[in-house]
Amino acid sequence: MTEADFAFLREYLRKRSGLSLGPEKRYLVESRLTPICRRFGIATLADLVGTLRLSREGPLERAVVEAMTTNETFFFRDRVPFDLFREVLLPKAIAARAPQRRLRIWSAAASTGQEPYSLAMMIHEAGAQLAGWQVEIVGTDLSTEVLEKARLGLYSHFEVQRGLPVQLLVKYFTQIGEQWRLNPTITGMVSFKPLNLLQPFEHLGQFDIVYCRNVLIYFDAPTKTDVLDRIAKVLTPDGAVLLGAAETVIGLTDSLVPDPQHRGLYRQTAVGRPAMTHRLAAGF
Repeated sequence: MTEADFAFLREYLRKRSGLSLGPEKRYLVESRLTPICRRFGIATLADLVGTLRLSREGPLERAVVEAMTTNETFFFRDRVPFDLFREVLLPKAIAARAPQRRLRIWSAAASTGQEPYSLAMMIHEAGAQLAGWQVEIVGTDLSTEVLEKARLGLYSHFEVQRGLPVQLLVKYFTQIGEQWRLNPTITGMVSFKPLNLLQPFEHLGQFDIVYCRNVLIYFDAPTKTDVLDRIAKVLTPDGAVLLGAAETVIGLTDSLVPDPQHRGLYRQTAVGRPAMTHRLAAGF
């Protein structure tokens, strides 16, 4: 692959997925796109670039972008964001949303579903506290392939061993051969939608809690700012955003500020707050 072809691919991927690749990632591009060439009967990476330069949008173009996205995930990943949900976010949401009895949660990089399903299991465990509530969990991802897997709720033995407490495995999964299927009680709590964070997402509506973890690290600074500002606009005034351990809003946006008590948790500022005729009860 020539330098010119690599430069084209870097810009192509940045525009379509936000992925910011440094010069040292050339090997990664070659290793991930070579199988795409084989799948579509394209002889070389140079020929692939030639096809992409035609600026068409179809299965090949989607496959190229999806091949370069990282889908690393597991149940209750990093633990702390889920401890925060159980100990801080959910109790405050129950108190603040008691009049409406409605709660909306967005997993903005849902991948194969472990994050939103982890949240769904925690909500189900809350039991009577949320009886009669309308709870919506929306999982989105750029990759349609991983979303198909997420909808199935079918995981390998290796996948259910990563982070999933054994009591939840026994309670919510059924073993089918060498795989484990998540019970419909939990899969029915989550809806999955394809979404590119670079594109508008206001149509999803407002959310009380947003998990957008370990995706901004792949974006350049202007893209991070744009995404964070738009997340703030779909957040309820007293809502909360959780980012990954290596991510922050500091130096990127004035629409969100760190929670002084909880690392990785962010809330709206007046700058990011949409105009409303009334304020919901403060909770976060």
